[in-house]
Amino acid sequence: MIPQPTNGVADRVSQCLQLAILLEVSAYPKPGNVHRTVDFQETKYEHFLASAVAVAPHLRKAAEKGTSVSTEDITLDRINIGKTIRDSVSDVAVWQRDKNTLLGSITLLAPIAAAAGLTMANKRLFSVNALRRNLKSVAEATTPKDAVDFYDAIAIAKPGGLGKAPRLDVNDKASKRQILAQGTSLYEIFMISSPWDSIAAEWTSSFHVTFDIGYPFFKAQVDKSGDVNTASVHTFLKILSLVPDTLIARKAGRPRAEWVSKEAGKVLGVGGLATSKGKDSLRKLDRELHDARHKLNPGTTADITSAVLAVAILEGYRP
Repeated sequence: MIPQPTNGVADRVSQCLQLAILLEVSAYPKPGNVHRTVDFQETKYEHFLASAVAVAPHLRKAAEKGTSVSTEDITLDRINIGKTIRDSVSDVAVWQRDKNTLLGSITLLAPIAAAAGLTMANKRLFSVNALRRNLKSVAEATTPKDAVDFYDAIAIAKPGGLGKAPRLDVNDKASKRQILAQGTSLYEIFMISSPWDSIAAEWTSSFHVTFDIGYPFFKAQVDKSGDVNTASVHTFLKILSLVPDTLIARKAGRPRAEWVSKEAGKVLGVGGLATSKGKDSLRKLDRELHDARHKLNPGTTADITSAVLAVAILEGYRP
């Protein structure tokens, strides 16, 4: 556990999560994604840098609300995670030309920000276990208004590869009315979508992949390599090898997603960035996964990697 200052908690949390976004997008070569040496035609590395600037004030506000819960100024259900996500996405669209850059990352980082604020306000010593407990509480306390705000965020970002939900589909204009009428919380929305969306599954599993797979692996890789880029890329590959990317599955089908996971495991198996053969395999996979329609873009894995980095940085890791 790393001692944390009691002053400026919200600022500190926001800075930690902003750094996580920047380190994740900068990690290279991160197969099939935008990174510091490869762009998409319509989405550039610089778009993500601008987006990180745009979301910082909103993550700070979420952290501030988390600290307010600790003093009983507000209750967990008034943190307004959905509004944080919506307002972040709205500002992202103002700060750069490609509207959809960080929707997935924001959806994971917004509750982490609030939980971190609550955790740091309650204890002088930051604990990852306490963060996870508070994160579960924040997620489960979301409201129908949070769900409606989240649907508005999706409408602003217009992400590809959403698929179609059996009920309360985000593209159905009647869904928001039904959510409010039925009192369906954002957490419950993610319960519906978790079978085909790993970000939703993180929300409803106490961030299982983030805490149980990614975070310990990242720490071990940092200790082993001493290099944040190597640790970040290897963590991305580890998650991808074990959890087929649901964005790929929705765009290209489950078999293709499983193939990508198998290839990611092979790259790690030959050393990744630690060996010449691993580097060659990694660059080859990066080229194979880039196509004009981004059907093999492991974007959800990248989002979860940003959450992993956030936890490590909140605990005290510094590049």
